[in-house]
Amino acid sequence: MYKVKNYLSLVKFSHTIFAMPFALIGFFLGVMKMPSAFSFQPLALKFFLVIVCMVTARSAAMAFNRFLDRSFDVKNPRTAIREIPKGIISANSALRFVMAASMLFILATYFINNICFYLSPVALFVILFYSYTKRFTPLCHLVLGIGLSLAPIGAYLAVTGIFAVLPILFSLSVIFWVSGFDVIYSLQDVEFDQSQQLYSIPSVFGKANGLRISEMLHLASAICVIAAGFYGHFHFLYWVGIAVFTGMLIYQHSLVKPTDLSKVNIAFMTANGIASVVFAVFVIADLLFIS
Repeated sequence: MYKVKNYLSLVKFSHTIFAMPFALIGFFLGVMKMPSAFSFQPLALKFFLVIVCMVTARSAAMAFNRFLDRSFDVKNPRTAIREIPKGIISANSALRFVMAASMLFILATYFINNICFYLSPVALFVILFYSYTKRFTPLCHLVLGIGLSLAPIGAYLAVTGIFAVLPILFSLSVIFWVSGFDVIYSLQDVEFDQSQQLYSIPSVFGKANGLRISEMLHLASAICVIAAGFYGHFHFLYWVGIAVFTGMLIYQHSLVKPTDLSKVNIAFMTANGIASVVFAVFVIADLLFIS
């Protein structure tokens, strides 16, 4: 049990709260698109497989990031307490975990449908490739956003087997939302990143400009969910969800200043966790009980 706890810590399992709600939005969008195609039993199985895909893909990506960054993490006081630098989990064990999680992800997609199975290597490439990007581009935040944005599209494909505009709008929102808050999170490591020639928006453009870029990214995220609301002909519950979501975006920017990073973790975890969960609850309620 203690070892399981270590692996859960390695992959920051609690951070699943960011993308999972959007995957559920994609899933229920698909259910409402094809309500007559499923009885309860196969739908429940597909729901379970989508959850498995979300957990295994994200776990593989995070463990790979920890494996690849181990030489940097041991030098950074903020990250030196992580499992690999401290010797709690060996680098080889972490890599084996990545391979196991990746295989489970592909296996789960095999039992969903053909298009998810065929696209599973593409999804894995995107989420694993992110870990390399900080070595050569400050746009690494957007690559992370793209990786997490696969959640609503993938869940929708799992149910329907087809692409559609509405889940893509939600995915665009995730790209801008995640990249925006990842910029805020990276403010903690500006000096370290510069010393190690690692790239982030704040390390390249400065903390103040990084926060402005984060604000623009979050504005773009809000625009996307508003566009989805109009395109999808949602009702009042959806707009309540948008109010909470955008409110949390504004709130997290009020917490962090270029000269005061003491509340970065509150902005990163608390504000964004509330934003995603509450938004998803209202969107799914709108879909199930009003539409």
